[in-house]
Amino acid sequence: MPLKVFNTLTKKKEIFKPSKGKNVKFFVCGVTPYDFAHIGHAKTCVQFDIIVKYLRYRGFKVNYLQNITDIDDKIIQRAQEKNIDTKKLVKGFENDFLKNIKELGVDSVDKYARATDHIKEIQKQVKTLMDKGFAYVINDDGVYFDLSKFPEYGKLSGRKSMEAEDAVSRIDDSKKKINKGDFCLWKKSKKNEPKWDDPWFNGGRPGWHIEDTAITEKEFGPQYDVHGGARDLIFPHHEAEIAQMEASSGKKPFVKYWLHTGFLNVKGQKMAKSLGNFVTIKEALKKYDPKVLRFFYISAHYKSPIDFSDELLEQAKNSLERLNDFTAKVKDSKEKDDLKLIEKTEKEFIKHMDDDFDTPKALAAIFDFVKEVNKKGGGKKSHKLMLEFDKVFNVLSTEDVKLKSDIKKLINEREKARKEKDFSKADKIREELKEKGIVLEDTKDGVRWKKS
Repeated sequence: MPLKVFNTLTKKKEIFKPSKGKNVKFFVCGVTPYDFAHIGHAKTCVQFDIIVKYLRYRGFKVNYLQNITDIDDKIIQRAQEKNIDTKKLVKGFENDFLKNIKELGVDSVDKYARATDHIKEIQKQVKTLMDKGFAYVINDDGVYFDLSKFPEYGKLSGRKSMEAEDAVSRIDDSKKKINKGDFCLWKKSKKNEPKWDDPWFNGGRPGWHIEDTAITEKEFGPQYDVHGGARDLIFPHHEAEIAQMEASSGKKPFVKYWLHTGFLNVKGQKMAKSLGNFVTIKEALKKYDPKVLRFFYISAHYKSPIDFSDELLEQAKNSLERLNDFTAKVKDSKEKDDLKLIEKTEKEFIKHMDDDFDTPKALAAIFDFVKEVNKKGGGKKSHKLMLEFDKVFNVLSTEDVKLKSDIKKLINEREKARKEKDFSKADKIREELKEKGIVLEDTKDGVRWKKS
C-alpha cells in the first residue's frame, strides 16, 4: 500500500510522490522567540519530528528546514519592555527553545534558518513583487501585497478573512491599504526599532509572511514538497506565503503537500501565550520525563487536537512503562521468537503509518504485539523489532544505567540470600533497593532491575 498524506490544499488524502523521487524538501514554521516556547509548540515539533523520522525509515531522503522568526512586532515590544536589545532577547529564548527541543528528542531538523540572516533575499522578493505589479508602497508606512491582483488567495483555507483561532497577523493594520486583507511585505521602521537599509524608506524591517518564502526560495527554490505547521497558521500566514511565492515566481503549486497539526488544548481551549493558559516546555520538563511527553503527543493523531492534563500524562507514563518493561524483558530473554507475529506486526505498523502517519493505530499494533509475546514468549528478534519502531517514535528508555558498586553488591547479596532460602533477608534488601530507586523483578531468566 502506498504512503498517503492528508493535503490541506486539496482537502483529501493523496499518494505521497515527491517531485524528485525519494528526495523530499520539507519545511515547517518554527518559533518566534520573544518568550519561552510552550508545550503547544512542542506538540508540533515532536509530531513533525516523527513524520520526518518515518519518511526516513521508509527510505526517503528528507532535507528538513525550520525557520526562526527573530524579528517581529512582539519581539520589538518585549525588548522595549525589558529595555534590552532585540538580538539579546531573541538569543536567550532561542537557545532555551533549542535546548528544550533537544531534550524532547527532536533531532531530525537539518537546519534552523533565522529571518535576519535573509534580509537580502527578503528585499529581493519584495522588489520582484513590486516589479510584477503585485505590491505597492504606502508612504511612511510599508510595502503591501495587493490581493486584488491574486484572485486565488484563499485556496488553502477556503476563506479570505480572519477567524478567532487564527494566529495573529503582524503589522498589517494600515488604514491606507487598497484592500482590507492586503498584508505587509516590508515595514518602515519607527524610531528605536531595528532597521535595515532599503530602497523604499530610510530603513525598514520585514513583514511576517515574506520571511518564510524568502528562506525557502533560497534553500529549496520556488517550489518544494512539504510545508507543515500548526493549523492556526493556515490563515493568513500560509495563505499569504502561497500568494507571495506563486505571484513572484509565476510557478504553481508553490508547495505540493500542506500538513497541519491540531491544537494542544487546556480544558477544551487552545493553548496560547495570548490567552495566558500556557505551560512552557521548560516547566513541563521539570515535571515530566521528556519521553513521556513525546508518548503523550503521539497518542493522538497529528491532525487531532489533544487536551493537556495531569491525568492524561499519568496514563502516558503508565503505557510507556509497559513498553519499557517489555523491551527490557525480551532483551534478556532466551525464549523463541514468533517470526510470523513479528512480520505481521511490522506490516501493521507500516500500514497505519503509511495512512497519513496514524500514530495511535501504530501504537495499538505495538501493544497487541506486546500482549501476544507476553503470552507466547519472545526474545532477541522481538527486542530488535521494538528498537526498529523506536527509530521513528524515540520514546523507549535508552538509558544503559551503570549500577553503582554498592547497588550491585546489594543485588548480588539478595540473590545469594534467595538461593540460601533466607527470604526475610532477601525481602529486606529488596526494600532497601526500592528506597534507593531500584525495583527488582524475579524472572525465570534471573533477576531484572529498573529505575523507579
